[in-house]
Amino acid sequence: MSMRTMVRAALVGCLAAIAVEPLSAQPGGRGRLPGDVALEKGPLAANEFEKNALAVLTDIAANERFRNVPQHDGRLLRIFTQSLNAQHVVELGTSTGYSGIWFGLALKETGGKLTTYEIDAKRAATARENFEQAKMADLITLVEGDAHEEVKKLTGSIDIIFLDADKDGYVDYLNKLLPLLRPGGLILAHNINPRMADPQYMEAITTNPNLETVVRGGMAITLKKK
Repeated sequence: MSMRTMVRAALVGCLAAIAVEPLSAQPGGRGRLPGDVALEKGPLAANEFEKNALAVLTDIAANERFRNVPQHDGRLLRIFTQSLNAQHVVELGTSTGYSGIWFGLALKETGGKLTTYEIDAKRAATARENFEQAKMADLITLVEGDAHEEVKKLTGSIDIIFLDADKDGYVDYLNKLLPLLRPGGLILAHNINPRMADPQYMEAITTNPNLETVVRGGMAITLKKK
């Protein structure tokens, strides 16, 4: 058993008695946040599967540089996914699997699947290990390579699209995947702020009468009306 696996096993035991720390107290939590986030408490495990997954998430937050999203956003991803009873989620930008595990917590309940894309081989390898540790390998298909090309192979309906890859590529992803997004489905775009948001993407999601978009906490939430 590797040292990392032993640490994760210890974390599982700890989570049996305590909740995961609030975002403001976690490594990489970016300090105390204003408003509603400061009122939150950490996620609580409802069963052994969740307990193990939360331990893996805590380990990633503490020991890995690349996490994709803060805990607050990961919890939102789970809430959106489970609320929509999502059967197929597509993620652009796996990184080391942090956000994918949040999706997996919901998909375990809905019976759905995640297809996630990562261009960096080292991060993809780490993500696969993290998915295995979280016992989600059967829920998640990780596609390694250039997502701009790989997504052309997708077929069938999509419930949620999560964009967290190259920001200047968001428009291309939108154009290729929007036809597959079901009516009532969501496009969630991360890092949407004045410094990082691609103006062309913002134009695309705010001027299309078939889309309804709000931006909250650095995430653009877009509904496909029909």
